Parts: sequence; structure tokens; C-alpha cells
Amino acid sequence: MSHELVSVAALTERVEAIFVKAGFSADHAATLGRAIVAGERDGCKSHGVYRIAGCLRTLEAGKVVPDADPVVAEPDGAIIRVDAKGGFSNLAFARGLPVLAEQARKSGLAALVINDCVHFAALWPEIEDITAEGLAGMAMCPSYATVAPVGGTEPLLGTNPFAFGWPREGKNPYVFDFATSVVARGEIELYRRAGDPLPEGWALDADGKPTTSPEAALDGAMLPFGGHKGSAISTMIELLAGALIGDFTSDKALEWLGTTTIAPRHGELILAFDPERFAGGRADPRATAEAFIGAIEGQGARLPGQRRFAARAEALRDGIPLTKAELDELDRLEKEGAA
Repeated sequence: MSHELVSVAALTERVEAIFVKAGFSADHAATLGRAIVAGERDGCKSHGVYRIAGCLRTLEAGKVVPDADPVVAEPDGAIIRVDAKGGFSNLAFARGLPVLAEQARKSGLAALVINDCVHFAALWPEIEDITAEGLAGMAMCPSYATVAPVGGTEPLLGTNPFAFGWPREGKNPYVFDFATSVVARGEIELYRRAGDPLPEGWALDADGKPTTSPEAALDGAMLPFGGHKGSAISTMIELLAGALIGDFTSDKALEWLGTTTIAPRHGELILAFDPERFAGGRADPRATAEAFIGAIEGQGARLPGQRRFAARAEALRDGIPLTKAELDELDRLEKEGAA
């Protein structure tokens, strides 16, 4: 398949222009564009250009506020709350990050709670923003109900991503970001578009039976990764990033939205840790971590994110490879929007 190389700057400009033309404020367009281009730059197509149409459909459905002005409340101890005002979460996170980092250094640990947000993006850009501050971080959020709990037959859980990062001096951070479903829902859609069957064990059809059909999976339910372990972690995320922060769990998000064809509305929980404050002078936490991560690498094991960082380096050097179909989609979105 032939590709055209597009610079990160050029693609960012195109994506931002699409969002501005659709009616998003410049601040929202910038943070949305950053997230989508990060997906393409890092070789994660399920969170790249493919996501633009869904964002625009969400706007056309009246389920996101395009010019929402997120409000960061005064910190409540180590808790920082951001009211996203019904906008996409990306700008709310950007507004809350400086306060999160400041409070984490002050207290050793801080939590950023984002409420009333619409969410579609990967979590690793947020985690990398935290590690760039020299802090360790975790992020998690529910979604809308598309995943059956282990032993169940109907959607109840979301894909419920979970991400973690550890800062490394002079090196790429140690970062993982994964859905607690077998794969992200966007991967199912990419299989459908390609006309390929799903691997076994990914999904159930509407009758609760195993299926390899992407269409049947999208009408039925995905499955958690790792059986009962993934199901338990996904439930933890519903409790911490839903019930704990006073926001939707995935079933309530789907009930409010009424469809899985646009981006879900819920909340997000982000934690930041100051390694030195936690270690309390007992040892150098960064040196200890570097020795341990080095031992993993010493066995020839691949660290999470290595493929992403390699794709990023190549994209920054040579440009982002986009297919003719992807370039045509950008042209169409620029001219017509999501319709």
C-alpha cells in the first residue's frame, strides 16, 4: 500500500483547521489536534485520523460543547478538580496539569479529577506530560458499556483504559497505556473497515456467543483482557474513575448517550507521584528504578512503548505515513465535515 509522508507540523495544522471550521474554539482545536496527531505520529492508527469523524459526529449530535471553558477549582488538599463543562477532556487536562504538578511536589501525591468531560483519546500523551515534569503518573477512565464482565453476556463495562508512566533522565519514559478490554474498540472498527475477521476470544455477538465477525462484535460485546483479572481491573476503574469522583460509570454513560457511534461522556482520574518525596531519603528512587528497568532490558525484553517511540522518531525525522484513503478522508472532512 502506497503512502505519502506528511510532516507532524503540517498534519497538526490540517487537523486543527478541521476542528476550527467545525465550530471548536482554537484552544479545543489545538488540544484535539495534538492528541490525534500523536496517535498517527506514534503508529497508533486506532487513535489517529480515524477519530476525527467521531469527534465531529459527537458535535453534530449535540453531545459535546465545542467552546467549553474548563474551570480549575482551588485545590482541596491534594485533590484538584476540573469541571470540563461538557467539552472534550484534552483541554481540561491541559488546564489542570500545572496545578497537579505543583501539588504533587508539595504533598508528594496529587489527584486530578476531571468531571463532565467527553473523551476519545489515548492516555499516554497525558502520562508523558506528567513524566516530563519529573513525576510518576497514572490515568484511568470509564467509557460506555461495550464490554461484558467475565461470565456475563451483555455489555456493562467500558473499554476502561489504564495508563502509567515513570520518568527516566535522558531517556524515553517507561509508559504503558492499554484498554482493559482485549483491544480498544477502535481496533474492532479497523478490522471491520478492512473486511478481516477478528481473532477468537475478542468478542461476543448479541446473543452472548463467541464471534469473529467485527459487525457482530460491534452489535454485541467485547471481552476483558486476561479473563477474570482484566474484568476485576476494569471494575476497579469504574469505581475509582466513576463512582469515587461522582461521575458516570460506563452503563450510565451509555444510557445518557444512547449510542456507541460517538464519543462518550464521563470523568477521568489522574494521579501524580513525586518519587523523592515518597522515598523520603531512604534511597535514590530514580537510580533504583533505572537499575530495575535496565535489568529488564538486559534480558532482551521489550519495554512497553518502544514501538511507539521508534515510530515517533521516524515520523519526526521523515514525516507521518498516510494512505491515499486517509488523505482523501482529511480532504472530505475539511470540505464537508463528518456528514
